[in-house]
Amino acid sequence: MHRRIKGTLVIATHNPGKLNEMRELLAPYGVEAVSAGELGLPEPEETGSTFRANAEIKARAAAKAATLPAFADDSGLVVDRLDGAPGILSARWAMSGPDLDFAAAMWRIERLLQERGARTPGERRAHFVSALCVAWPDGHIEEVEARADGTLVWPPRGTFGFGYDPMFMPDGFERTFGEMTSVEKHGLPPLGRGLSHRARAFKKLAEICLEPR
Repeated sequence: MHRRIKGTLVIATHNPGKLNEMRELLAPYGVEAVSAGELGLPEPEETGSTFRANAEIKARAAAKAATLPAFADDSGLVVDRLDGAPGILSARWAMSGPDLDFAAAMWRIERLLQERGARTPGERRAHFVSALCVAWPDGHIEEVEARADGTLVWPPRGTFGFGYDPMFMPDGFERTFGEMTSVEKHGLPPLGRGLSHRARAFKKLAEICLEPR
């Protein structure tokens, strides 16, 4: 049986971009959200081999440490021509010392695509994946997964969003995620279309775990 989310929810992330998106998605449901970073919770080692496994690791660790329900996302960019890379290593590809440098990570992807002769749109297919998990201190979990398909463009376009958004153009659009406002990218109906991978996964989660206020 599915369990409803009520009261305070820990968002198990230290990534400000993800935190902002998750808070915006949760806002219509009256859920009070506090981040793992604000609580000073450590980041667990992500040892899973799938997005879903890593989301569960993060959610369970935060729920145990905070003794509150915890909500985690594990997401990344999967590039067909790169045999699925960077995939679950999407954030690690951007690691530069203690900070994330996604501009360098996008350059790395483009260089590898050029080395493999991927120049046409059909050769530059990719998709974002988002796996969401909510874990309770008693061990109960709810989990969902979704994806958004598109094409990688170069040079990157737009200053909105975060991560690899400026080089990802979703199917059916002529603008990248980096050129879309937050409402356009992940706003849910009636304001938006729930376009992003995270919005699509969140919509699934909301149907089983959340009630509009």
